[in-house]
Amino acid sequence: MSKIIGLGTALPPYATPQELARDFAAIHFDRYLSHMDRLTSVFKNGKIDNRFFVVPHEWWSVEHSFQERNELYMKWAIELGSQAIDRALADAGLTAQQVDNLIVVSSTGIATPSVDAYLINCMEMRRDVRRTPIWGLGCAGGVAGLARAAEMARALPDSITVMVAIEMCGLTFQFQDHSKKSFISTSLFADGAAAVVVAGSNRAEAGISVLDSASTLWPDSTRVMGWDVIDSGLDVVFGSQIPRYVVDLFRPEVDRFLARHNLDVAALTHFVLHPGGAKVIDAYDQSLSLSNGHLNGTREVLRLYGNMSSPTVLFVLDYIRKNDQPKSGEYGLLGALGPGFSAEQVLIRF
Repeated sequence: MSKIIGLGTALPPYATPQELARDFAAIHFDRYLSHMDRLTSVFKNGKIDNRFFVVPHEWWSVEHSFQERNELYMKWAIELGSQAIDRALADAGLTAQQVDNLIVVSSTGIATPSVDAYLINCMEMRRDVRRTPIWGLGCAGGVAGLARAAEMARALPDSITVMVAIEMCGLTFQFQDHSKKSFISTSLFADGAAAVVVAGSNRAEAGISVLDSASTLWPDSTRVMGWDVIDSGLDVVFGSQIPRYVVDLFRPEVDRFLARHNLDVAALTHFVLHPGGAKVIDAYDQSLSLSNGHLNGTREVLRLYGNMSSPTVLFVLDYIRKNDQPKSGEYGLLGALGPGFSAEQVLIRF
C-alpha cells in the first residue's frame, strides 16, 4: 500500500495583507466598475487575512508581458518547488538522491523542458529519475497529483515518489482586464508550493495510507473554470456558479466513492478539502452536512494564505496532521474541484 511519509510547504517572500490588496483593487478598478464601496466587501467577506506572492504589490501597478510573467514563473517555480521538496524529504528522513519518481503539478506558467527537469538538476537528483509533468488541472491538481503518485508507488513498490504542486496565481493578473471576475480574483488567489513523499509498500512502515482515488468530469462544463490564453498571458475563467455546483453535484460523487469501501461520510473523521473560497467552503458544509468544526483546517488555511490553487489542499493536510492530532485508523478525504469542470478525491487512513 502506498503511504505518505513526508510533506513540506513553501511560501514566497512578499506577504500581502488583505487590506492592502483591497486598496489596490479599489483604485485600479474604480473607473470601470460601479458601486465600488459594495464590491470591496468581498475582501472582508472572503475570510482571508493575508496572502503571499513572488512579487511586491507595486508590481501589479503596471502592465507586464507574457514573457516577463513566464520568466518570473520559471524562476520561482524552481525556487519554491525545491524548497517544498527539501522540506518534504527532510520530513521523510530522505535525500534527493533517493527519489525515484518526480511528479510536478502546475498550471500558472509554461516550460519546455518542463519544470521537473530544472528541479532534478538544481537538486542534484539521480539522472534516472522518472519524470511526469502535469499541467492544466488548476485547483484540483494537488489531489490528482497525489493520486498519481500513489498509483506510481503501488506499481513500483520499492520506489520513492515525490509530487510537488507549484503555482504563481498572482503572475496571471491581467492589467487591462477590468471585469468583475478579474476584480474578484484579486481578492482570492495567491502563490505557493507543497510537496509530498509517497513510498511504495516495500519501503514504508509508517505514514498516511493512500487507499484509493476517484476522478469526475462533468459534461459540457468546460467554461466553469480555467484559463483563456491571450496575448498578454493567462486570463482567468471563474464562474459564479461554482458554489452551486458543490451543493448539487459533489455529495453524490463522494457517496459513490466511499461506497466502494463500504464507508459513508459519517465514517470520515478528517475532511481535507481545497479552500476555493469562503462560499465554496460553506457549500461543502451544506453538501456534506458537516457539523461545526469539520472544516476548521480548510478555513484556517484560506485565512492565512488564500487560494494558492493546486498546493492549497496539501497545506490543509499539513495543518490537520500538525494541529488535529489524527489517531491511527481514522479516515480522511482529500477533495478539490478544478477545470473541466471536475472533481478529484483521495481516501486516506492515518
